[in-house]
Amino acid sequence: MIPIATLYYFLCYAWNRLPEPAVLQATEATPFHRPLGLLAQVLLHSTRRLLKAGLPRTFQAQQGELTSLRGRIELAPTLSRGLLERGRALCTFDELSPDSTLHRLVVQTLATLARAAGLPLALRRELSQVRQRFPNSLTTAPVIAPTAGLFSELRRQRPGSQAAFLLHVCELVWQTALPEPTAAGRSRFTDFRRDEALMARLFEQFTRNFFRREQRRYRVYAETIAWQADGQTADLDLLPTMLTDTTLEAPDRKIILDTKYYAAALRPRYDRQRLIAPHLYQLYAYLQNQRPGPDQALEGILLYPAATQAIDVRYTLGGHPVRVVTLDLHQPWPGIAANLLGLIA
Repeated sequence: MIPIATLYYFLCYAWNRLPEPAVLQATEATPFHRPLGLLAQVLLHSTRRLLKAGLPRTFQAQQGELTSLRGRIELAPTLSRGLLERGRALCTFDELSPDSTLHRLVVQTLATLARAAGLPLALRRELSQVRQRFPNSLTTAPVIAPTAGLFSELRRQRPGSQAAFLLHVCELVWQTALPEPTAAGRSRFTDFRRDEALMARLFEQFTRNFFRREQRRYRVYAETIAWQADGQTADLDLLPTMLTDTTLEAPDRKIILDTKYYAAALRPRYDRQRLIAPHLYQLYAYLQNQRPGPDQALEGILLYPAATQAIDVRYTLGGHPVRVVTLDLHQPWPGIAANLLGLIA
């Protein structure tokens, strides 16, 4: 599993945000043995920055019985309640307010982590204190259900960089939360590093965003590759989509980089260790269906985390260089960054 010291870098790049020195110093001063402590520290730091800058205000729909007209008059309920005779009317109007679904979610996440059994008491107190700095309308708001649909809806609103990062942190906290044994019970959380599907997505995003931020030679993107096939349109529509994890493209070079978050890059077969066939077939299909530019060299890379053993092998498949290599995530961060940049040097 990825060491906690490296995990912060891993999450920051996956969520397209550079690591912050203040968080690195805090995690070094109080080393954590589980990811929950790191998430709590990251949430604290990001929330304090949000509060220091001032909570963004948006127009929220409000409704109330007013003595002066404002916004839209709700005529039917105004008449049914006999408000006009008392010089009042029920109005619906927009008002600037810090109340938003994201802010409620942050407040709720702070409260949940403040009850987490796996966090030190001092950290839980900090979480409670930061929560109390939010307006009373947010701390007393009804509890919202942190469902996958809610997070999808908030992402569709295209929040800014800081808000998007907070959303990612809250989502990861709720993805790893276990049901409380009692209504008043202390919250428990799993170690999300054991979730292979989640870590595979993060590893892919981490690698792609690292190259986007840390080099300038290549354009970095996820590419949909068209099959070089002939047939009836209806038949061609049945072909599976070929979407690369990361494509790095320069005028003279194009690299298809596929990340695989597996415990090992080799598997035993007939008493021998061999590369994982479907992974190699997939990369080979990507390369064979590419149409690079006339002066563009095409190559492929399969990248694994080095869990059980390190490998670095090179082939020429279908006329294209292919490299299968592992990345040691247990080394200090400067070594990880240098190894990644060395892949495309």
